[in-house]
Amino acid sequence: MPVRARVNTPDELGSALREFRLRADLTQRELATELGVSQRYISELEHGKPGVFTDRLFRVFRLLSIRMSLEQVDR
Repeated sequence: MPVRARVNTPDELGSALREFRLRADLTQRELATELGVSQRYISELEHGKPGVFTDRLFRVFRLLSIRMSLEQVDR
């Protein structure tokens, strides 16, 4: 069954990604290894740490009245 999340802020994006990762039965370290990034990067992403990219991205969404939603499907 697909899992969906509405995302309006970096915090909500992080929370959704964390939930999807847990449902995929992956640790932060395992996901980081698969992506070729550090575990710290995954942690910061899941905690909605502000960054230039996400700040600008969500600003664009607000200015253009874009609503983002994510859906996790079976792998």
